[in-house]
Amino acid sequence: MLVVRAITANDLDALYVMATQVGSGMTTLKPDMKMMSDRLAVAVASFAETIAPEKRDYMFVMEDTDNGRIAGVCAIKGAVGLTEPFYNYRIGTLVHSSREIDVFTRMETLYLSNDLTGSTELCSLFLHPDYRTGNNGKLLSKCRFLFIAQFPHLFTEKLIAEMRGYQEESGRSPFYEGLGRHFFKMEFDHVDALTAVGKKSFIAELMPRQPMYVDYLPQDAQDVIGKVHTSTAPARRLLEQEGLYFEGYVDIFDAGPVLQARVSELRAMRESMLAEIGPVMAGEIACAPHADASDPVLISNTNLSDFRMILSQTAPVNGAIALPEDEQQILHCQPGDSVRTLTLNPRKNPHV
Repeated sequence: MLVVRAITANDLDALYVMATQVGSGMTTLKPDMKMMSDRLAVAVASFAETIAPEKRDYMFVMEDTDNGRIAGVCAIKGAVGLTEPFYNYRIGTLVHSSREIDVFTRMETLYLSNDLTGSTELCSLFLHPDYRTGNNGKLLSKCRFLFIAQFPHLFTEKLIAEMRGYQEESGRSPFYEGLGRHFFKMEFDHVDALTAVGKKSFIAELMPRQPMYVDYLPQDAQDVIGKVHTSTAPARRLLEQEGLYFEGYVDIFDAGPVLQARVSELRAMRESMLAEIGPVMAGEIACAPHADASDPVLISNTNLSDFRMILSQTAPVNGAIALPEDEQQILHCQPGDSVRTLTLNPRKNPHV
């Protein structure tokens, strides 16, 4: 069985190996042992609540309980841009008109902005290729929403997720080649690596502050603004299912879309519920009224320092849940404890 759990200090080596397989474009998960070690220390302190909420970086790993293998990783940063600049391009519009010659034009522009500073960020989602089957990707991505629903007081009202931008099979980024290279004079991977370790002052020093006209860019760069990397498309769909949407902000290097939402409007905030673990009777299968038995349920414990979440075929009934003993053990729970539950997939009519 797979369990998503709070990361621990013992996961450092597995986290590093995972980072070596990610590739370019994900600045929050780079194969740098010092960077990984420092980040893991912050994550452990976050779950222990020994640092301020806005400085926290909650990292989760997906573990295969059959063999102890780490199958994936994801994270939630309490707030971005408070200790180092957080840049995005905001897509805007400039209008030019002349009554004298009867010309009216609307042109898209890119504004360098810090508008999303202070937002809570979903980041560092990576699932090992060996485990990219069934509902594993959904489990890894959506665990963070159940965590937020259980501990909403730890996060800001605005939630964002920077999506990896489009790259060609060769690794070439059309947007970077069409814009960024003219100002940074270095390879995309080098710029990506610098930002990964927090070296971002060069962005303000080298990037123009005035609006950039999109029409001035090469056509292939224009075409990928707001477009995700091929391998990131499923992750985008999952986030949109949970309430995130594109509001016209993109990454300054690869133009990947930045999705955002209000925490209070997330599906997990509206539909997740607490249930008390009750006794399991012989042969009993607990299913919620009108629930589709083929649709698994996300179930987590309510322990911040030892957060754990699984997928189960058992659903709550009238505030109680008959959770099998082996699933209780994986969640580190026992009868009488509370768990938080949420259907894996959005229901067509949540009021039914």
